[in-house]
Amino acid sequence: ATRLAGHGFPLTVWNRTANRAAPLAARGVTVAASLPELAAASDVLITMLADGQAAREVWSTLLPTCRPGGTGVDMSTTGPTAARELAAEAARHGVAFLDAPVSGSTALAAQGTLTAMVGGPADALDQVRPVLAELTARQLHLGPAGAGAAMKLAVNIMIAATNQAVAEALALAAEAGIAPASAYDTLAASAVSSPFLGYKRDAYLADDAPVAFTTALMAKDLELA
Repeated sequence: ATRLAGHGFPLTVWNRTANRAAPLAARGVTVAASLPELAAASDVLITMLADGQAAREVWSTLLPTCRPGGTGVDMSTTGPTAARELAAEAARHGVAFLDAPVSGSTALAAQGTLTAMVGGPADALDQVRPVLAELTARQLHLGPAGAGAAMKLAVNIMIAATNQAVAEALALAAEAGIAPASAYDTLAASAVSSPFLGYKRDAYLADDAPVAFTTALMAKDLELA
């Protein structure tokens, strides 16, 4: 939302935890008092929530009050079953719907360089692409409803496996007396180098690195897979 606020889009926001929207309100962004008020103010509705249940609860209130011809975009990691259910419910209310979860860290979110994995009608993606382009560097259309949600699980399987592999490799190196920073930099210079290794260095090496993604959320994603 902060990205959109800085790029000329008229913006209204809402959050289940109201004080989370305070920094945006301080910048002059309109904060809706309710989901129906948000829906009535918006041609494009974007949500990013913790799981499928949260998404269902929010969209069940949004969809009956959406503007005719509006477009819904759910960027949550819900899994394909929930994504298809939401798309079907949106269709009953005359709303085009996209599942568009993202790959990337909180730092990439702030930079607007996430990758969006999109399922749903191609014409709906074309309609909202200017908005998504402020949030993501790439918007990859993968197929019908649920395709983006399924691809996000495939990506997160790779992330979970990579997390585990890096942790095991660093533990092995430490047992051999190799300094963690040296071991990490060697991994990053090897055949397994990746953007993930590049931006996760502090997460593995710094004692005070902020938590960007909880183990509970990763467990939820792997259970969905």
